[in-house]
Amino acid sequence: MDTAPVDGDQGCPVSIYDVGCPGRLVLDRIGDRWTVLIVSMLNERTHRFSELRNAVGGITPKVLTQTLRGLERDGVVTRTVYAEVPPRVEYALTDLGRSLITPITAIREWAEANAGQVMSARAESAATHAG
Repeated sequence: MDTAPVDGDQGCPVSIYDVGCPGRLVLDRIGDRWTVLIVSMLNERTHRFSELRNAVGGITPKVLTQTLRGLERDGVVTRTVYAEVPPRVEYALTDLGRSLITPITAIREWAEANAGQVMSARAESAATHAG
């Protein structure tokens, strides 16, 4: 039985396979491709919104905003607003966010290393099921 953390250090002994497990909400967040890419970028250094938008190909400003807000809400990212003209906003990983680096790096590296095989399998499956 896995333990799903609830309210800081308190745990809830619920299996991750149980529909009521809070860990499933965490998996929704960290299993998202945009989360993987944004957390990977923030591992390098603190970034401004426009830097993230330009670095993460294909992400729309709306999706970037939604993802950053979710990561901030979940305690993975901090958002710092500087009282300057024009305003400067920077995003950085929290300690909790930094604890994601090892698993997220492993997933990202696996995806990079195996993308060709996955694409070949998809093409083969599509050809097999087309007729």
